[in-house]
Amino acid sequence: MKYLAVVGALFITVILAPLAVAQGEGYVPNLGDIMGTIQLRHIKLCFAGKLRNWELAAYELAQIKSSLEDAATLYSGIPVTDVTIVAEPVQLIGAAIEVKDSMKFAKGFSELTAACNACHQAIGRGFIVIQVPTASPFSDQSFSPRAKK
Repeated sequence: MKYLAVVGALFITVILAPLAVAQGEGYVPNLGDIMGTIQLRHIKLCFAGKLRNWELAAYELAQIKSSLEDAATLYSGIPVTDVTIVAEPVQLIGAAIEVKDSMKFAKGFSELTAACNACHQAIGRGFIVIQVPTASPFSDQSFSPRAKK
């Protein structure tokens, strides 16, 4: 378990470091860095939804949408149809979060994961296969909702 936490922390550092270092004017993050950030948020979204932390799930979904918009804006060579393939699953997840429906969330999340893989296939990156996470590398974050005071 400790090994997983160390590997997770190292993975996060490697993915996020380029984004943190170069935030100057005119900086354009590498598409792989944007996608790596989306992948991390995909994991967080999954665990927030599984534990019914709807506030965190809504936040992570908004961050994913923002990163996808950045990717589409900054990398005009990506066919719009490849990026918009995730629009319907994102809407499904958003609706599930709004009504706090775990089953609809799981269905939408599964469809989002499939849409990510379809996009990867379409752009010739089919070797990047995303799956529903089974363990979180974020041992320093609780995904359970806060107790209301």
